[in-house]
Amino acid sequence: MAVNCRMPPNTQCSLSAPITTPTRLHDKLVIMDHLSFFERYPIVSANQSGLSVFYDELPLWSSSFVPELLERAPISQNATIVDLGCGTGFLSIEIAQRCGPNSKVFAIDPWPIANERLRAKLDFIGIENVEVIQKNGIDTGLDAASVDLIVSNLGINNFEEPDRVLRECHRIAKPGACLQMTTNLVGNMKEFYAELNELLRDRNREDLVERVSKHVAHRGTSESVEQLIDQAGFRIVHSSANNFQMHFSDGSALFGHWFIRLAFLPDWMSLFPTADIEWIFSSLEDRLNTRAKESGRFSVTIPVAYFEALRNSDPHLP
Repeated sequence: MAVNCRMPPNTQCSLSAPITTPTRLHDKLVIMDHLSFFERYPIVSANQSGLSVFYDELPLWSSSFVPELLERAPISQNATIVDLGCGTGFLSIEIAQRCGPNSKVFAIDPWPIANERLRAKLDFIGIENVEVIQKNGIDTGLDAASVDLIVSNLGINNFEEPDRVLRECHRIAKPGACLQMTTNLVGNMKEFYAELNELLRDRNREDLVERVSKHVAHRGTSESVEQLIDQAGFRIVHSSANNFQMHFSDGSALFGHWFIRLAFLPDWMSLFPTADIEWIFSSLEDRLNTRAKESGRFSVTIPVAYFEALRNSDPHLP
């Protein structure tokens, strides 16, 4: 999974934890009360030095989407496979080992430190049938009609131009090749966005509600994803949709979660003018904490979708 993290221009916040290390929990909580939201919850940068050492190659988030893909993957010897948006490569490594040393896996991702981590793992494990390529999915550089299987775990929802990526998949796929993709859908963390929009409406900021709505809508529905795949020249043969929940003790726990600060908080920040960021997120934290007190915890729903398709065997079809 490729993570694209960014901050709004001119955002003033601390990117490191407070220097003071209290020896007692009470002292720490007193200090936290006097910090701004982003001093309490500093963003984790995707380009942070050392991240490739500590980034978990199989975060819970990614692993929740992949079981059906692996269960249905057409595992075979002598296969040529592409893993698009491979991240630190857990799926590339798993498929390479399952298909055996006579197979070839091209692990493709534009994230430099993820590629660095993947190469180190391949060297440590001794896997020689995976080639790491630092590219995006629009131009893989691979030969036309050369690939038997294309997999992408949580890739399509992170591609800036998914239609172009899928056309490239069609170009490199052999006739009859299999495409397997997972994604999350519209409705991702719907409970969080409902609280955010209610907060904005309470402040009469319908202009910001509109920004949030556009952000939420960028994730597809099952139907829209299937349409993209079909338009690229693949035929859907199987799809499924499910969901799971992530539970947090309160809003502070959610915002303090390392993966939330890496993969979600930067995009949430980017929705709002710099001058509004602090009050929005501080107020939202308070609001989520109140909801958690009422119900015992704060939970968000994560939709899971899997798509399996075959490239049209007729080379004259799109």
